[in-house]
Amino acid sequence: MDTTAIGRRIAYWRERRRFTQAEFGRLMNGRSQRWVQFLEAGGRQADPRLSVLEDAARVLSVDLLVLLTDTPVTECVDDVELARIRAALQSHNVITGTADSDPAAPLPVDVLRARVRYGWTAFQSSHFASLGRLVPELLVAANQAAARHRGDDQLAAFRSLSMALQLTEAAAIKFGDSSLATIAGHRAVAAAERSGDPVTMASACRHLADAMTNDGQARAAAEFSVAAAARLEAELTGKGDAGLSTLGMLYLKGAMARAVAAERDDRRAAQEARAIPDLLDQAAEYATELGGDGNALFTAYGPTNVKLYRIATHIQLSQGADAVAVALDISRDARAALPRERRAHFLADLARAYTQAGSRENAVDTLLEAEKEAKEEVLCRPRTRQLVEDLRLLGAGSADRRLRALAVRCGLPE
Repeated sequence: MDTTAIGRRIAYWRERRRFTQAEFGRLMNGRSQRWVQFLEAGGRQADPRLSVLEDAARVLSVDLLVLLTDTPVTECVDDVELARIRAALQSHNVITGTADSDPAAPLPVDVLRARVRYGWTAFQSSHFASLGRLVPELLVAANQAAARHRGDDQLAAFRSLSMALQLTEAAAIKFGDSSLATIAGHRAVAAAERSGDPVTMASACRHLADAMTNDGQARAAAEFSVAAAARLEAELTGKGDAGLSTLGMLYLKGAMARAVAAERDDRRAAQEARAIPDLLDQAAEYATELGGDGNALFTAYGPTNVKLYRIATHIQLSQGADAVAVALDISRDARAALPRERRAHFLADLARAYTQAGSRENAVDTLLEAEKEAKEEVLCRPRTRQLVEDLRLLGAGSADRRLRALAVRCGLPE
């Protein structure tokens, strides 16, 4: 039993429930504050037997498995809201694509389209917490519209339903819930196929590939994204900016999936890594054809985003210095033109690259810059919070004080 990890989880949930150590101890059958300190530090003296952990789970109103295992934590998004997203996705009507039990009239397709656009705008602005309230209602409304409308309106409703499910996938990745993302990704692809629109199909496929990569299916994700690109390429190249952008994104997701597969399978690492440059180069060709950076169908696609994925694949392969070199080639103007979420994501990735390259002071300063850009990307994302924790363990030299302050803002236990 990893008592240190269990203690860390108990400390997180105690602070989330606004209990002091003294208060938590009293609720734990009158234990002392010092006993709680040992428990949270993973000390043997606390002896975290199963009965003790059962009591802690009861006091903290969490499932015992949350304390025992590394289950996703609802950082910066209320747990009730995340549960509502999952409940909406797993409701009978949304699973079956029906709306027989709902007497309300479906939203007009233009109203539905505007709500989907609003949700994606919130995401690209890094307003992730608002999605916990928006997404469940959007899923229900889009499903109802797809079930009730007919003709061209139904096809438009299926496009909106797919985009709502893609938004759910993207938000779930931010929340650290890869299983929820995978469910949403599969449903998004099914809805896109019903829409008959190749651009929506390609967009859904790139989101499913992303979910599969994060859910331990990287090799399958790479094969899926490239197969989708091959299937849809002839149609997408004639669909303007949106077609080229979604097509290019499929190759970028394929490259990222190959990098993750290489990192996770030593036996096939070299083979997986060799495929990455060709996928990135193919994406770069479509970005060149596009003529510059854009944001068609919320892709943020263009030459700069291709560079961001070059950085991300280098990092996944532990090539931090190479990632930093690519990052330094991105101009401030190019970075400023990206959506806020991508700007902050880039800075978080650059901080990870600096960490790999041994430049931990630069890593801390870059994280602080990312926090100024979009604090949710640093304080709320599990993967970025883990980087902060890693830097604390490694030490950041003259930046240690700034790092400690950042860790406090992230809610990490001292």
